[in-house]
Amino acid sequence: MNGQPYVTAFTDRYGVGPEGQINDFISRRGDRLLLADQIDLNAMVARYGAPLEVAYCPQITLQIERMLAWADDARMRSGYVGGFIYAYATKANFAEEVVRTAIGAGAHYETSAAADVTIAHRLWQQGVLPSDRYIFCNGSKDDAYLAAISALRRAGFARVVPVIDDLDELETLLAMCREPLLLGVRERHAPADVDADHPGGERFGLTPDEIEQVVERLRHTPHRLVMYHAMVGSQIEDADRWNMRLARSAEAYARLRQQAPSLMLFNFGGGMPTSAYSLDFRFDYVGFLERLMRTLASTCAAYDVPQPTLVGEFGRYTVASHNVFIMEVGRVKRGQGDAPDWVLLNGSLMVSLPDSLIVPGQEFIILPLDGWDRPVRPVRLAGRLTCDSDDFFPRPGAPPLLLPDPYPGQKIAFFGVGAYQQMIAGRGGAHHCLTPEMRRIIIERDEDALVVREVAPQNLGQIMALLGYACETLELPVHQPVRAPVERRVVREPLRLLRSARRRNMPRGAPPPRYGSAARHM
Repeated sequence: MNGQPYVTAFTDRYGVGPEGQINDFISRRGDRLLLADQIDLNAMVARYGAPLEVAYCPQITLQIERMLAWADDARMRSGYVGGFIYAYATKANFAEEVVRTAIGAGAHYETSAAADVTIAHRLWQQGVLPSDRYIFCNGSKDDAYLAAISALRRAGFARVVPVIDDLDELETLLAMCREPLLLGVRERHAPADVDADHPGGERFGLTPDEIEQVVERLRHTPHRLVMYHAMVGSQIEDADRWNMRLARSAEAYARLRQQAPSLMLFNFGGGMPTSAYSLDFRFDYVGFLERLMRTLASTCAAYDVPQPTLVGEFGRYTVASHNVFIMEVGRVKRGQGDAPDWVLLNGSLMVSLPDSLIVPGQEFIILPLDGWDRPVRPVRLAGRLTCDSDDFFPRPGAPPLLLPDPYPGQKIAFFGVGAYQQMIAGRGGAHHCLTPEMRRIIIERDEDALVVREVAPQNLGQIMALLGYACETLELPVHQPVRAPVERRVVREPLRLLRSARRRNMPRGAPPPRYGSAARHM
């Protein structure tokens, strides 16, 4: 590329300068890369070394508050009189600090298995999950899942809403639980209507005839059908196609509402796109919600039924952008012929970023922490801790990844890794090629202070013990980074000093905390 500096190529490609805001959660100030314009990633690596995971939980709160504000704006523009409910799909990231932060920001709860319900039950008992939130239980339900739902309802949580996925579930649940239940139904798409990008979605839900049977089964019982679930797909960025499909679901809802007067919630499902994966991302959130609200309002008027409360399930959108992985270049192998260089990292991409391998076309935002003035090069990233030939990124056929001329010791940040990556790879345990989990830094906000918690990386002894080996004879030294002082620059108004993490149990029913405008660069 004729020696063009990376910073020039980056500016030309994305139309943003090398200084200031890069997107809605990444910025660069004074040659330092920042997460959420708060966390100095260069300073974090200087202090803790690499590989390193940084989780900044206040970003989750910001995501939720943005969506609620966009929904309010759309309601005002459209004149929609129904409410709006934000539900966090916990399968995106089950980490305790993540779920607790989402609840604290006002999110309701969406589950997909017995373990989710058990977690929700415990959070409710601890006073973290208020009784006025909904718990929406989706997915196919085995006996353990149904028993967990029934136990939660019998314990006194009235707003648990099992979404019926087949008729046998309904009969089993009604036999298990005598307390009045709030129930939902999920529509099952005909094969011709299934999103071609997500063909597996056809297996979920009930046909129109089966939904009619649910209505008849619940008639003259204390149980109420309250929600219609219209899941379309995942990561849907084509707003026109999304709204067109939801328009058909809106008509199905309105017809069902005529038969079931207790119906009051229209769940448009998940799929809300996020800026976490591409610097080219554009999506009109307010426009999408406004159009959906206008469609529902006109459809309900045509069928003479009330406008429902909208429910959205937000997984990736909620948590993808709050996490970043930082890896270090250990070796550079020059490409042969015209092939890009191989950049070997001190980690494993297929372990840390499994979506890069299993999800076709998956993108991540990958930026260097340093070296922006070096010549730009097309490169291929690969894990140095494995000998697996599939452990590389970008995948074949994808656009080339451009980074500064690589060198050992260079630090590279992977953004958009807060959703699904650790849930698919697993947290704890033994991973592919026995790759150890990286050091984890968890940052939360407590009133006007940032609270930092450090989780040490795995070592070989821990991994070998899980596999049944006598670890005392196998322990190898683990590199400990030299702790450098962290530059701290206070902006706006000062925060209290950082302190060790402590967990607080909010009283049941307490309002979510409101965070001030103070901030610190770490």
